[in-house]
Amino acid sequence: MPSAPTVVTLDIGGTTIKGALVAADGREVALLERPTGATEGTDEVVRRVRAAARDLADASTVAAGLSVPGIVDTAAGIARHAVNLGFRDTPLAALVAEEIGVPVVLEQDCRAAAVAESQIGLGRDARDLMVVVLGTGVAAGLIVDGKPLPGADGSAGELGHLPVYPDGEYCACGQRGCLEVYASASGIARRYAAAGGRAGATAADVAGALDSDVVAARVWREATEALGLALATATLLLDPALIVLAGGLTGAGDALLRPVRTQLQAALAWRAAPSVANSPLGGSAGRLGAAILAWRAAGYSDVVPGALRDAV
Repeated sequence: MPSAPTVVTLDIGGTTIKGALVAADGREVALLERPTGATEGTDEVVRRVRAAARDLADASTVAAGLSVPGIVDTAAGIARHAVNLGFRDTPLAALVAEEIGVPVVLEQDCRAAAVAESQIGLGRDARDLMVVVLGTGVAAGLIVDGKPLPGADGSAGELGHLPVYPDGEYCACGQRGCLEVYASASGIARRYAAAGGRAGATAADVAGALDSDVVAARVWREATEALGLALATATLLLDPALIVLAGGLTGAGDALLRPVRTQLQAALAWRAAPSVANSPLGGSAGRLGAAILAWRAAGYSDVVPGALRDAV
């Protein structure tokens, strides 16, 4: 065993691979960011992931953790399905292990983020929590009794496709009224433009115009109402102690939190709502979660979360 072990962690997104080499004291001693190459096909994505892991690993690397979107079979290390990356039953963990010669653990990105929140973020004292990532889409990572919940086929946490309005707008998935239609960054921007808002405006632009633009205010209100309703359904099913919001929309701060909390409590007639807060880990949650899982695979489960917490 190397005297100063490290792990490699990679967060593989639709456009960017973000990685780090993490020391046992929690320091990210090397960072990497490069294009995923998804438009060039699945083989090219795999080649770039393998190359990123190889470029980060050093002689002391004892394990690696990979965070990827889509449906993931964590136990088998297989990326079952990821539309943006082209993964279809891709044995990504084995392919990276072959490249760098150490154990590799693969996890779905929202579950990896939930692991990070439960170990070093706001959920340290919660055995049951939900991390909702609000980005181009909407998805959730679930921690139940201290453990990530993958579901029967690895697709637990598809909160974005919970129908909040059964007769609502069509979603790209084929359903109607999905949360993602109303409360994702892409959905907010699309609905704002369709309602006559400024062309080319992003969800962040909409959030920044709430006091001066009645269209922006209406679209944002509808987004936060939809999110509050979806969280109420999730609360009644899962009874989380804490709901953590992550992703780009959390940059709106209290403009997001206040109405979501209000709608969530209003939708729960007979019980108190769980706490809802914005993540302090930002866009690094998936990468940090993958690092924690890599350390666990290497036998450092009792030491590393505390060290990483101090480093955040």
